[in-house]
Amino acid sequence: MNLRPLTFGLSVVPNAEGLAGTVDLVRRADALGLDVVGVQDHPYQRRYVDTLALLGHLLERTERISVFPDVANLPLRPPAVLAKHAATLDLLSGGRFELGLGAGGFWDAIAAMGGPRRTPGESVDALSEAIDVIRLAWSDERSVKHAGEHYRLEGYHPGPPPAHDIDIWLGAYKPRMLRLTGEKADGWVPSLMRGVTPADLGELDKAVTGAAEEAGRDPAAVRRVWNIPAPALDGADMAAQMTNWAERYGVDTFVLWPTEDNPIQQIERLAAARDTIGVRP
Repeated sequence: MNLRPLTFGLSVVPNAEGLAGTVDLVRRADALGLDVVGVQDHPYQRRYVDTLALLGHLLERTERISVFPDVANLPLRPPAVLAKHAATLDLLSGGRFELGLGAGGFWDAIAAMGGPRRTPGESVDALSEAIDVIRLAWSDERSVKHAGEHYRLEGYHPGPPPAHDIDIWLGAYKPRMLRLTGEKADGWVPSLMRGVTPADLGELDKAVTGAAEEAGRDPAAVRRVWNIPAPALDGADMAAQMTNWAERYGVDTFVLWPTEDNPIQQIERLAAARDTIGVRP
């Protein structure tokens, strides 16, 4: 079992309308001592501001909370440039940035914005390459090269390095993505969605664990970061529910998706549950 301390946070939508309220919500989460805030990344959505720009804005207006794209749309964000942006935000914030990555989806919208249209297999291959490219871009090497099918580096000079070793967390559900998570990633960030239960995620986690073991890695090295819509905890003893998921499924990071109805009250309830749990059971 992964015995790292439990951490808690929230995820927000980068809607241009209501940005002031989003900033207030994240500042309240920071004041409550929550650990992390994620921001969805759908650049083709006309109602949304740019996720990475918003993450920088939130870092400037908070003191301790870490941020991550939940998850970054790789087909529209070249990995070496994404690595540079991530390292810059990490430097400016003193080490408060982690990188959530996704293989992509909504291919019509991605193509409409000038991005590639990839098959499911191609998207996983590209993500695997991107992880290698990003880590090369964060290295202390004088010059790096990568000759892949989807991405190339030809004598790129990395730097400046991030303030800390940035984690790469993958949003994954399908078998190849789960294997890639176990083989290469620092974290797995699935979501409890309609029709997806905690038990379902527990079963998917077995694929992550198996892939990590086959790759010679400790499965506990992969952080389990669950996105949890607030309605999934409505009416429940939140502390007892999260303790159960930590014990049964190895979840170590709980990221709440607040609803528009009283989101500050929802994250205050999360902080109170965190204080009840105290330390990992």
